[in-house]
Amino acid sequence: MKIAFLGPEASFTQLATTQLFPTETKIPQVSILDCFRAVEDGIVDKAVVPLENSIEGTVSMTLDYLYKTPEIHIEAEAVMPIAHHLMIHKSQSNDADLEKIYSHPQALAQSFHYLDQHYKNIPKQDFSSTAAAAKHVSENPDRKLAAVANQFAAKLYDLEIIQRNIHDFEQNHTRFIIISKSKKSYDNSGLENIGRKSGLLVSLPEDHAGGLHQVLSVFAWRNMNLSKIESRTLKTGLGNYFFFLNIVGDWHPILHENALEELKALGTKVDFLGNYNEYLLES
Repeated sequence: MKIAFLGPEASFTQLATTQLFPTETKIPQVSILDCFRAVEDGIVDKAVVPLENSIEGTVSMTLDYLYKTPEIHIEAEAVMPIAHHLMIHKSQSNDADLEKIYSHPQALAQSFHYLDQHYKNIPKQDFSSTAAAAKHVSENPDRKLAAVANQFAAKLYDLEIIQRNIHDFEQNHTRFIIISKSKKSYDNSGLENIGRKSGLLVSLPEDHAGGLHQVLSVFAWRNMNLSKIESRTLKTGLGNYFFFLNIVGDWHPILHENALEELKALGTKVDFLGNYNEYLLES
């Protein structure tokens, strides 16, 4: 089985993918779009992509491609604690006179206060991923560069961690999803199962007073608990959105199917992404 993931090597997504698929062939992709295309074109069987971070919020590109590729479903969610470390090349003895600090924009944002307090005057530069930033530092041993990345990247690129756990908030977690064309859910008894949920994409036929209230009442009177509802622009004009919803619990054929039928009767477009497990991973 072939599994695509948002690369490069030593990215947080690879760490998640390795725990979810320890023995399968894993193929890094340059972007989230490439992950979706690899699944869509049958190049891989599944892909793992980030969906949400507890500090920076939802990964909008993932939501967009879920909406644009209705044949792709969610097989599972996985939550992983995120730890950021500051690292330099081993040929550099300390962090004195640092030229620049590299990392992914989200990693820099998640470590903003620490970096501002301790390295305020050092320029920060965005990189495509934390792992790519670490790789860049490893390829420039004669320069005083640093990267914000995970300890797997430090080990892979033989860098020295000079400051550990520099993220600003202890509760820093990223939610990943397994996507595929299969409507079956992923199951792994070796991982800690922390819940079950369903995913839906809903778009209203037109903007009118009470439209969203009508959608939410479909779930409310059935006592169906929504753990998430988020709007995302349709890119067809200001004020045009689709909504991503999570329903807590197992899928009940009669109750839930009736809810979907009522939503369709209201004129809404509904894409059912699947009913799936949520797992807790190690950092």
